Amino acid sequence: MKPYVIGICGGSGSGKTTLLKKLKNTLGPHRVSVFTMDNYYRPKEAQQKDKNGVVNFDLPTALDEKLLSEDLKTLISGQTIEVKEYFFNAPVNTNKTVVIEPRDILIVEGLFLFYFEEVKKALDFSIYINVDPKHQLSRRIMRDEKTRGYSREAIRYQWNEHVLPCFEKYILPFQSSADFVFNNDDRSKEDYKKLKKLLESKA
Repeated sequence: MKPYVIGICGGSGSGKTTLLKKLKNTLGPHRVSVFTMDNYYRPKEAQQKDKNGVVNFDLPTALDEKLLSEDLKTLISGQTIEVKEYFFNAPVNTNKTVVIEPRDILIVEGLFLFYFEEVKKALDFSIYINVDPKHQLSRRIMRDEKTRGYSREAIRYQWNEHVLPCFEKYILPFQSSADFVFNNDDRSKEDYKKLKKLLESKA
């Protein structure tokens, strides 16, 4: 039986992972599989660089779209898949393998959820997370300083040169395509109640 496929999209630091975990608990962890598009980043040496020679991880080409689409299709068809879990800057051969089994509900999350046509077509319900860019940047600074060892200067450079331009070109234009816009601000509690009610009636 085909799973009910829920997609979560939003810019870097918008709260995709947090919302995903909350939805998984709400809908029942035993009923939900998670497909994270981040696990399909190409190796660093295969990434495009900007005019200053800095790797740009925020382009759609940063991900292996073909493999991603094939694995997603396989999972939706009812077959188990194995994925190399992605960790930033970790050598490819050190990343552990994650087994994803098909279940009643499949949550797919990623930056280019709508931009990748095959992924977009697979969705039964889509969520776009809307958040103030200032909050996104502060979250990114906290994450990248702590887990990636970046300086604030490097983080701000990436934000201005890579993250924002790519967000405006490849992510933001699809907001109107979403079935539900989740405002991750002082409206989040009320929006989550609405989202929960909607999904519980569908999934």
